[in-house]
Amino acid sequence: MSMCLNASLAGLVAITAPCDVVDATGSIIIGVVAGLLVVFGVWFCDNVVHIDDPVGAVAVHCLNGIWGTIAVGLFATKTAPECTLKGLFYGGGFHQLGLQLLGVVTVMAWTIITMTIVFKIIDKTVGLRVTEEEEIVGLDVKEHGLASAYAGFSLMDITEGSMVSMRIQSLEKMIMMKLQSTQRAASVKVNCSCRS
Repeated sequence: MSMCLNASLAGLVAITAPCDVVDATGSIIIGVVAGLLVVFGVWFCDNVVHIDDPVGAVAVHCLNGIWGTIAVGLFATKTAPECTLKGLFYGGGFHQLGLQLLGVVTVMAWTIITMTIVFKIIDKTVGLRVTEEEEIVGLDVKEHGLASAYAGFSLMDITEGSMVSMRIQSLEKMIMMKLQSTQRAASVKVNCSCRS
């Protein structure tokens, strides 16, 4: 169900840039490609580049934003009301497609540079990560006092008591493992070479 909703959103994102320059045929093709692209994008983020994107936002917005921008250079047609552009598939050649690709590269470069600066500042001032305890116990508990913000959307029993007790058990296990490793590191090897 969530992938169907993501595919619908992907179609909407992809048609945003070319909505005023394409005809019905072009918009259907753009939507179909967007629906397929979001499925591939979610798989790619999860399994290839290992980006933690539980709602598929990168696939929906980034990939289909790029696709929609490129689609202007492919599907623009003068048969759309008040459109003066012609895309590659409507006899316009590579000019408009080249402009769209330049736009994609420009926006990507600006975003990468700007966000690198912003995240470096955040990392050096307040930090980007939560504590290890908050990772294990979960931000739902620490920030909101909830056992889980996703009631009914879990493979385990999420009743408040069992979820909290499972997180506490995980935390206790982590603390014990740290204590054991600390004790091992602090222990002194005794080399007894006593001869009678």
